[in-house]
Amino acid sequence: MRKIVGIIGYPLGHSVSPAMHNAAYKELGLDYEYIPFEVEPEDLKEALPGLRALHIAGFNVTIPHKETIIPLLDDVTKLAATIGAVNSVVNQEGKLIGYNTDGPGFIESLDEDAGFEPEGKRVVVLGAGGASRAVSIMLAEVGAASITIADLIEEKAKKLAEYANDLSKTKCTGTAMNGKALKNEIEHADLLVNATPIGLYPKINDSPLPAGIKLNKKTLVYDLVYNPVETKLLKTAKQAGCRTCSGLGMLVRQGAIAFTVFTGEEAPVETMRRAAQKSLTD
Repeated sequence: MRKIVGIIGYPLGHSVSPAMHNAAYKELGLDYEYIPFEVEPEDLKEALPGLRALHIAGFNVTIPHKETIIPLLDDVTKLAATIGAVNSVVNQEGKLIGYNTDGPGFIESLDEDAGFEPEGKRVVVLGAGGASRAVSIMLAEVGAASITIADLIEEKAKKLAEYANDLSKTKCTGTAMNGKALKNEIEHADLLVNATPIGLYPKINDSPLPAGIKLNKKTLVYDLVYNPVETKLLKTAKQAGCRTCSGLGMLVRQGAIAFTVFTGEEAPVETMRRAAQKSLTD
């Protein structure tokens, strides 16, 4: 009997996860199918019993549900609880168990796609939502020297920074997106990460970079947005002489980890990457 896996979020027009996972199932000859389910925020609580009743094997979770889904699940892994965000859920005999594969996928991508070692480095993360929680906490766990988290809602950034401080020895600071402190940190950062949806298709001419900031060419600029593959932020960074990395790397690696969680099989990573790239250019 075919097993169904999916993704919930709103909106889902940009998602390449179905193409990526279905290509992997085909490659390994697995009788699975990956389906997108658009779930608006106000419908999340009612959607989960429906997914459980349909005996769905598991599903990925994307914006805006990564944090709000946690109290609705039966259990979460230690890492997901630490991060405070879930992006993958497995149905274990009717119990919905939450995982976070974003954090490990991001660290793998830094290493394999950019050859970047975050230990001892100065980092700036733009945004303080679910994706930022995964990135910021994982960077603190692997020993970044300092992490500055910026958000339009300054209190949200400060709250996440305080939480990350309590978990590690990394110096974490929260600040406003347009403050002078952020300008200084960005201009001296070893790594700048965009963990906001700013620049995501169709708003491809938007950038999360505050006005008046000059990027340092020593900075690696990593945009978690993967559609388009080269965002306005990455174009600006290239023009400044910076190394850049698209969120496609993290997407593929977190997806590969989730694939293994869903199926118990080792993921064909390159097949998933090719399918994701094709989906973005079709």
